[in-house]
Amino acid sequence: MLQELTIKNFAIIHDLSLTFESSMTVLTGETGAGKSIIIDAVGLLAGGRGSNEFIRHGESKCVLEGLFSMEGNQTTYDLLKHYDIESENDDVIIQRDIHRNGKNVCRINGRLVNIATLRLIGETLIDIHGQNEHQELMNPERHLMMLDQFGNESLQKTKEAYHSTFLNYADIKKAYRKWQNSEQEFAQRLDMLEFQANDIEMAELMDNEEDELLEEKNLLMNYQKIMNALSESYDALQGEESNGIDLIGQAMTEIATIEEIDRTYKQFSEVIASSYFQLQEVASDILREIDQMAYDEDRLNEIEKRLEFIYQMKRKYGESIKEIKRYYEKIIIEINQLKNREDHVNNLKNEMTVLSKELTDKGMTLSKMRQETALTLENAIHEQFKELFMDKVLLKVHFFEKANEDVLSNAHENGLDRIEFYIATNPGEPLKPLVKVASGGELSRIMLAMKTIFSKNQGLTSIIFDEVDTGVSGRVAQAIANKIYMVAMHSQVLCITHLPQVAAMANHHLFISKTIIDERTETHVTALEHSEKINEVARMLAGTEITKLTIEHAKELINLAEVQKRKNK
Repeated sequence: MLQELTIKNFAIIHDLSLTFESSMTVLTGETGAGKSIIIDAVGLLAGGRGSNEFIRHGESKCVLEGLFSMEGNQTTYDLLKHYDIESENDDVIIQRDIHRNGKNVCRINGRLVNIATLRLIGETLIDIHGQNEHQELMNPERHLMMLDQFGNESLQKTKEAYHSTFLNYADIKKAYRKWQNSEQEFAQRLDMLEFQANDIEMAELMDNEEDELLEEKNLLMNYQKIMNALSESYDALQGEESNGIDLIGQAMTEIATIEEIDRTYKQFSEVIASSYFQLQEVASDILREIDQMAYDEDRLNEIEKRLEFIYQMKRKYGESIKEIKRYYEKIIIEINQLKNREDHVNNLKNEMTVLSKELTDKGMTLSKMRQETALTLENAIHEQFKELFMDKVLLKVHFFEKANEDVLSNAHENGLDRIEFYIATNPGEPLKPLVKVASGGELSRIMLAMKTIFSKNQGLTSIIFDEVDTGVSGRVAQAIANKIYMVAMHSQVLCITHLPQVAAMANHHLFISKTIIDERTETHVTALEHSEKINEVARMLAGTEITKLTIEHAKELINLAEVQKRKNK
């Protein structure tokens, strides 16, 4: 759900902040006041195409920001998780800056994203429908998805099972085709892998070898510094001229003579004695280390050569010795497969045969379920058509025939079916593709009928209707108003309208106007109270001149709308 919208320097809008409610909100006002500009701004937050032409004259950039609630919208949750975008309290904050030089900066919850990611996530939050913009209906490739959305849980599970099998089948089929390549190519591949395996074997690399060599190299390169430090330390502790340990021993002897007098002196004695014996021990260790240390230039050269060799191996086979060994294990498997290529190809073929049968069975089951779902959908849509005074219009889900000789030739990741919505707008006419036949007004009503059905399970938080009611009036206008309200029972709806019937049905009413300030046009938005809503509906009924009779007509229209809302509940 869209909760807040902030627009700065966008078209004729200087600085505008709006708060939106759930259910149905209408935006009305005179033509050119900026209603569609607000919807354009929301569309850009959903990943719409941006342009510096949107920027208000005289400004360097425009800034759009929207606060959305994604409560219960699992698709949005999953996408945010996929792109590692954090969210708090189910909120999604989208910001988009469009600069005069054409640069677009997009952020979701403060994280920079590209336009493609913004569009992918934005489409799960906002669904915009305009007069000429019925995306799903006008795209036959989306019709199958719409049919599946209408299906029950059993269909969804069958589709998921099919999809999983399809991915396995596609992987095995790809591997099978790869292993059917020319004999010469495989012979060359085998020679190369055997050379690499032998190269790695001869290297005799050991785990942690590189770290141990680097540590030893560090000791040899710092030999003189280490020797000087050890020698000076030993001389300070137990040297002939100044002997620190003897002095501590003297202190230990003296303090021992008074340790029985007071508990404090006893503690002094214990600490000094402990230090004395520890220093004696460490002095012995230092002396032993001095005796054992020796500088070996040949060993240093040997280490450097081995490290250089390991570096070359890493360049060829992996970034670490562990990765080189993993690569070795991988190519040994492939070498065995290449040497037993015929057996491996037969195994892949057998696996592909098993999967192809499984895929066909699941695909045919899914197809049967879809055909049953299609009949239910057709009946449901026809019932909606009746309420929109389109009872003569016939819509069918057309299933394209599958090739009998090879069912899997039709297989794709969503099933074996290819469908398209077909329509006959008048009795006796043949069914034809919806995208080629329906007029703009018909598409508006067809889309509304489908949205009434699909909004219950689409999971979209905000549906926007941008003057989809253009060109209708009378009882059709009232029917459209009812349908938009029914959609709003399951999703937040924002609707730009010129129809008083639609405005009367709204739960919330925003009036858009424009004024001139300092010789510049600016858009203003006012949330109307009940009495103000009556006046606005009256204006929509009468035009410029509002009479007492028009006011009474507006009141009646709003009261009838309230009765209709109660019936819908």
